[in-house]
Amino acid sequence: MSALADRSFTKMNGLGNEIIVVDMRSRAGVITSADARAAARSQPYDQLMALYTPRSSGTDAYVRIYNRDGSEAEACGNGMRCIADLMFAETGKDVLVFETRAGVLNCWKGAVALASTVDMGRPRFAWNEIPLAREVADTAHLDIQINAPGAPKLPPACAVSMGNPHAVFLVEDLDRCDVAKIGPLLEHHSMFPERANISFVHVRSGSHIAVRTWERGAGLTKACGSAACAASVAAARLARAGRRLTVTVPGGDLDIEWRTPDDHVLMMGPVEYEYQGRFDAALFGDTVC
Repeated sequence: MSALADRSFTKMNGLGNEIIVVDMRSRAGVITSADARAAARSQPYDQLMALYTPRSSGTDAYVRIYNRDGSEAEACGNGMRCIADLMFAETGKDVLVFETRAGVLNCWKGAVALASTVDMGRPRFAWNEIPLAREVADTAHLDIQINAPGAPKLPPACAVSMGNPHAVFLVEDLDRCDVAKIGPLLEHHSMFPERANISFVHVRSGSHIAVRTWERGAGLTKACGSAACAASVAAARLARAGRRLTVTVPGGDLDIEWRTPDDHVLMMGPVEYEYQGRFDAALFGDTVC
């Protein structure tokens, strides 16, 4: 039987980044890619966050993250803030420590209700940390083009890992970027052996950028927290903006700080509860891996 059969869930979002949270602590089980896809057909989401009992001393929980296509993600900033808000209420704590495939992430409660901060850790720039398919001396100016009829000429990409791979393109006009068309082609570009999140960024000022993202494994999204972090880092790395930014995504605004003392990236923003539900066991009767 599927680990998600008859399992209750909480539907949330972070600026329109659609999140399903499933508590696996009392009845653990392995969620397969087929399970995740079947769940998404019933309850469309960008990411499914599975909460498990801690694996490591000093952490509050272990979290596994699934995209709607069934692939497993290393990081999801908005999803971490959603799951943190549930556990703030459950535990009464103001600070929580989660283990993920991207490493250990700290979350703390914000001054405003339903707002919180997640420490996404240090960005990584080495070609084999992102990772890229081959060695590249300058990952801040990566020449990637789409080999397809009528494809636009793209500016250099700034490649960065926020625990997951990102390619960030700084452009003058977001409205001229057909993200839904070129995003999937870039996600699956041969330069990215683990695929990549693709973001187009317009720098409005030294403290404000606007971002549109094609999210790996999820598609066009109203908000992608790790992409907002990657976009902020890219704008600062290219000396186009400062290290503390307002990031406008289709779902609203996030505050991102690339902290100077330790190079950690902090993401601050709101979350929203939508509803509680339960996965019908019949959804998973014919799933295959």
